[in-house]
Amino acid sequence: MNDTAKVLLVGGPQDLPERIVPLPPPKDDVKIELRNGYEHFRRTSRYEDTTEGRLPVYEWWERTEMPG
Repeated sequence: MNDTAKVLLVGGPQDLPERIVPLPPPKDDVKIELRNGYEHFRRTSRYEDTTEGRLPVYEWWERTEMPG
């Protein structure tokens, strides 16, 4: 495991490229670009054991489309 703090993404599209991603800045959500839009994940109070260690869980809550 490297020294970068990470989080676990749950829910949302099945074809997300990664489920373990870098920790966002404090009070920020995780936003993943996918198929001409963004998948948004919010912090929960849960933690889950992963191959990268015990990580905070961010749960999918909405998708927004890119303009154009």
